[in-house]
Amino acid sequence: MTAPKLTVVIPVHNEAGNIGPLLEETLAAFSSQPIEVVVVDDQSLDGSIEEILLVRTENPGIRLLRHQQRAGKSRALVTGFAAARGEWIGTLDGDGQNDPKDLARIWVAYKQRPASLIVAGVRRRRNDGTVKWLTSRVANFVRKRMLRDDCRDTACGLKFMPAQFAKGAPYFDNMHRFFPAIARRAGLEVIEEVIDDRPRQHGASKYGFFDRASVALFDLFGVFWLVRRYSDPGDVAEEVSVEAGEPTRSNI
Repeated sequence: MTAPKLTVVIPVHNEAGNIGPLLEETLAAFSSQPIEVVVVDDQSLDGSIEEILLVRTENPGIRLLRHQQRAGKSRALVTGFAAARGEWIGTLDGDGQNDPKDLARIWVAYKQRPASLIVAGVRRRRNDGTVKWLTSRVANFVRKRMLRDDCRDTACGLKFMPAQFAKGAPYFDNMHRFFPAIARRAGLEVIEEVIDDRPRQHGASKYGFFDRASVALFDLFGVFWLVRRYSDPGDVAEEVSVEAGEPTRSNI
């Protein structure tokens, strides 16, 4: 069986009522294209698992991975990245606020491009409450000035990236909020695509103002250090020939 070129990774924690419809929408959006869907459940305690299994009964190509204990969204994404068989990886939030049709559109537009870019979604109309909106505005303002990543909405859950980059990106909790900065650090081009932001149909956001703000600020300084301490040797290193003592150019 030929490996699919795109793997859609969906992290989930307590998204009963959202994850089932999202999976069906994802399969419909890519109905004419072979893809792989990897759902990573981060120890949901509601009916999320049952919904996923129900959809999988008619779509056995959906892969379900489950953490033995809760580890957070970034860890769930990394688990999905490691399991992905595609050359490209797309991510969608499990709450259904990202429209899979947007990812399908991005896939068609960029799948033939060299694997040296990341596409970051920018939500057209935020369907968040006041607290979440204010937190995001402040965090984006500070982040853009410290990291100079020039991204308008780095916390958007819809991303499209080469699997090689996703699998090799440095892991830390909440890394998903800094993918554009990490991608620029690795020499990738960052492209923004405007996407729809849909209202949450069930459940509530997992984050509040103070936990978002405190964690984001702490991580921001870590990523600032990470970006500043990176040195790029270029695409080609020179290997010295033992026999001739002369350097030969080799991709290593």
